[in-house]
Amino acid sequence: MAVLLFLLAVPAFAAAAEGEEEGGSEWLSPEGEELRAETERGPVRVVLVVRPAEPVIGDVIELELEVRAEAGVEVLMPEFGEALGRFEIIDFAPSERLDEEGRTISRQKYRLQPSRSGPQSIPPLRIEFVDRRAGNPPAPEGEDAYEILTERIALEVASILAADAPLVLQPAHADLGPRREALGPWWVWLLGALLVISASGPFVWRAFVVARARRRQQSAYELARAELDALLAGGLPSEGTMDAFYVQLSLLVRTYLEDRFGLRSPELTTQEFLTEMGRSPDLARSHQRLLRDFLEQADLVKFAGLRPGAAAVSESIAAAQRFLEETRDQARSPSLGARSGEGSGAGSGEVAGGRPAGKPAEEGGHD
Repeated sequence: MAVLLFLLAVPAFAAAAEGEEEGGSEWLSPEGEELRAETERGPVRVVLVVRPAEPVIGDVIELELEVRAEAGVEVLMPEFGEALGRFEIIDFAPSERLDEEGRTISRQKYRLQPSRSGPQSIPPLRIEFVDRRAGNPPAPEGEDAYEILTERIALEVASILAADAPLVLQPAHADLGPRREALGPWWVWLLGALLVISASGPFVWRAFVVARARRRQQSAYELARAELDALLAGGLPSEGTMDAFYVQLSLLVRTYLEDRFGLRSPELTTQEFLTEMGRSPDLARSHQRLLRDFLEQADLVKFAGLRPGAAAVSESIAAAQRFLEETRDQARSPSLGARSGEGSGAGSGEVAGGRPAGKPAEEGGHD
């Protein structure tokens, strides 16, 4: 009886030993979004993970191969792209590290792109190792290393077409012919643009002229004010600089009148300017009288050799300042250009309305 039990036990122990040496493979069914297979032989354990479990054509398939080996075991990972020729390799990342117990953990991560839909598979991957632990044979007799093959993983790559979509190719469309110009030839558009420019040109030009005149009127005060401030920065004139001072003071007022009201002041004599001023609808009687007194005082200094005192000089300066400030926001008459072009009266000594030269119009018939 004992002999019989011994004979029965020997094959069982032999089978167990053979299984430990050759190793075994364990197929794990899909877990959620991935496929997983594990293989083990002696001191080496291999885990192969593929995700997603149900890819669609165009998806990127991630393949991760992990090999764990005991300390003293040298692992030889598969060559790059080995057995993966049916897939396009988008990315590859190998790595290796040691865990706390000295075991080697080697990984290879692939990102694959299937070339077609339908049944596909990840073929077996070969891992080799050499056992350099004391007391263990480094490789099987007559071979250089131990070998482990992973399980083949089957994949079904789904198509983006519906399951009931017809797969019959339709004939090609007929030739569409030459391209037609739906918007007409280019010269029609060019002619239309020229007509629009011709029609709108006068209005655009008039608007430009009006805007430029307004800007000139608005800036006339700033220019005159800046020149007056610069003149006064040197203080009151001395007897030697009196003529030059009154020339500059009267010139800036005359220039302001031309830029602000369109009066041809700088090129006219004082008498001619007073005549021109009498025609202007933009200057009030008080401003005309102020200008007449101011310009007559300046002429006496420039041409008659008058040397006014400090009080008289201050009055002239105050008159110029008062005129600038009181007329800075005054609107200019739109008919000024037409009216200023009518007889100058410079040689007649009489202005429109029969008024003698230099006499401003009476307001309401009395002063």
